[in-house]
Amino acid sequence: MNLKREEFLRYSRQLMMPDIGEDGQQKLKSSRVLIVGLGGLGCPVAIYLAAAGAGHLTLCDGDVVEISNLQRQILYRDFDCGEAKVECASRQLEDINPDIAIRAIPNNFCEELLAEEYDIVLDCTDNLAARRAINSSCVSSRTPLVSASALGWEGQLMAFDFSRQISPCLACAIPDSEEPAINCGNAGVLGPVLGVMGSLQATTAIRMILGQFDQHGEVQRYDGKTGRWLNLTAPARPACPVCRHQ
Repeated sequence: MNLKREEFLRYSRQLMMPDIGEDGQQKLKSSRVLIVGLGGLGCPVAIYLAAAGAGHLTLCDGDVVEISNLQRQILYRDFDCGEAKVECASRQLEDINPDIAIRAIPNNFCEELLAEEYDIVLDCTDNLAARRAINSSCVSSRTPLVSASALGWEGQLMAFDFSRQISPCLACAIPDSEEPAINCGNAGVLGPVLGVMGSLQATTAIRMILGQFDQHGEVQRYDGKTGRWLNLTAPARPACPVCRHQ
């Protein structure tokens, strides 16, 4: 899958980087990425992966654009309200980079999606039930997963390369519990914090696609109010119902 002349121009600043170069750009071009959730996290994730030349993006979200989304979901405009997010996002991403293939799925995540082969899944959802379902499916299919969340001034990212190692998984880091009573729908979230975490998700995904990720179980926490980061590693949980028998 050779690069075209226009692609050498478009990705010139990445091609200059010795740890990306033409080989790395071809890996990005041939990559297949599933983005679940096109909200405050999914928007920057999709923009940066499309701009970087991730060749095949599948967008999955069952919601429509609402005016309350516009404070943080940067792919959408006022006139998009009432339309399916995946359709609006697809148009915007095609304008950013017409050389990539985009598939829009106007439904919420279901396990059957991972019957297809993806190089990586980006969990950009906003509820714990969806995150658990995505994690379980990625463990079963051994598909790398980058999951993020944000609330108020704070964000968190967890990354797992299940193609190489199964345990720990997201369920090890977040044991079974009820859906938190506080969420961004009732407590709010600062738009730029979602931008920070979504950008970090996209960066982590590119590292995985290029084969430059070796921090399975990596957890990064961001406090936007203080500007501080905390890096941890999620411990494997021997009794984890998701990954212990894989």
